[in-house]
Amino acid sequence: MWMLVMFDLPVVLKHERAQATRFRLDLLDMGFNMAQFSVYMRCCVSSERTDALTQKVRAAVPSGGSVAILIFTDKQYANMLHFYAHEETGPSSENRQLALF
Repeated sequence: MWMLVMFDLPVVLKHERAQATRFRLDLLDMGFNMAQFSVYMRCCVSSERTDALTQKVRAAVPSGGSVAILIFTDKQYANMLHFYAHEETGPSSENRQLALF
């Protein structure tokens, strides 16, 4: 499963910029990778892990702004269309998640 966190946070005042930066750093500490500005993704091995991460993200959300979390399957991720400079590139095969069975 994949978790996608999208956010639009205010950055006008100095304390707002600090909160937005802290949120981005928290996402990186939780193992998310930046897909685009204000869009971070992470692969999760189970729905229990997505639930736990959702609670961590919820706790890190700063006051003000908007944060959305989208959870989808590997198959849905594989069906995404990706373009770079008018060329279709396909989804990133980068998955730094290690699963031991």
